[in-house]
Amino acid sequence: MLKKVASAIALLGVGGLAQAQSTVQVYGIMDTAVEALNNVGASKSSLTRMPTLSGSVPSRLGFRGREDLGGGLSAAFTLEMGIGSDAGVLNQGGRGFGRQSFVSLNGPWGSLGLGRQYTMLFWSVLDADVIGPSLHSMASLDNYFPNARADNAISYKGTFSGLTIGATYSFGRDAVNAGPSPAGTNCAGESSTDAKTCREWSAMLKYDTATWGAALAHDALRGGPGAFAGLISSDKADKRTMLNGYVKFAGAKIGGGYMHRKNDGYVASPRNDLWFVGVNYPMGQWTLDAQYNQLKYKDNADKGQQLVLRGTYSLSKRTAAYASLGYMKNSGNAA
Repeated sequence: MLKKVASAIALLGVGGLAQAQSTVQVYGIMDTAVEALNNVGASKSSLTRMPTLSGSVPSRLGFRGREDLGGGLSAAFTLEMGIGSDAGVLNQGGRGFGRQSFVSLNGPWGSLGLGRQYTMLFWSVLDADVIGPSLHSMASLDNYFPNARADNAISYKGTFSGLTIGATYSFGRDAVNAGPSPAGTNCAGESSTDAKTCREWSAMLKYDTATWGAALAHDALRGGPGAFAGLISSDKADKRTMLNGYVKFAGAKIGGGYMHRKNDGYVASPRNDLWFVGVNYPMGQWTLDAQYNQLKYKDNADKGQQLVLRGTYSLSKRTAAYASLGYMKNSGNAA
């Protein structure tokens, strides 16, 4: 009976496209770079390579659809795959649509989504982090940032007079084993014997004006049997709290923030603090970015510092060339 109901709903959705105003969009980004590194590892060797994830922005191919339901309501879907342009592979642990895969109902009250989606901590830092999800980014200090998504998630996000509120809740945050790898942490959840296994939730408050903005967000990842990063039971959690903001003046934007993390999976060093501050300055066809990131553990002397400089030159509305320089200094046992 349940199978018959599900099939009928799917057919109604397809049949309705011919009777209501609808749009479907194909979009994408292709970013390819060559990276040269030195002082790599204990041997301090050198390496030249093409990065799998990205140089300036992650490569992707996506499909979006939206249908007007009337009365201010619309239904939508997003399917987005991450592409490793160096070898033509799928990123996000080999998922077909690993960046995003969800449907949503949208109205004046906001948007309700179901599927694989970004967490609210991702949305909170998007404007303050001027370097963004690039090769030389905060992902070098915390690999949560390029993987801030949850499988099997319900989300809500709405904006009212500049104030955005949002939340996600996942019944099983990561159904892929790419391991051990943060792109697939083997924590499928949806267990009938342990309601907490591999759950995820996040929440956000964000306020934006024409010249400044600020955001507060929290994200909590529950563990489960066989999960990576030490989160081997549902009693263990990896929690992050982020406060950030930005200000615009004289054509420039300055952004910065602070994030505290407590990870029960890392017994020896469960707590750390991450700070960042950056500036973005458009100048004709050029865009110049600079950012400093720092990660410091509270329970030992481990520390990582990162300085990033980037220049991007727009060749057209759709095509750009860039150069990026990243410097990383590690102390203690940080690597």
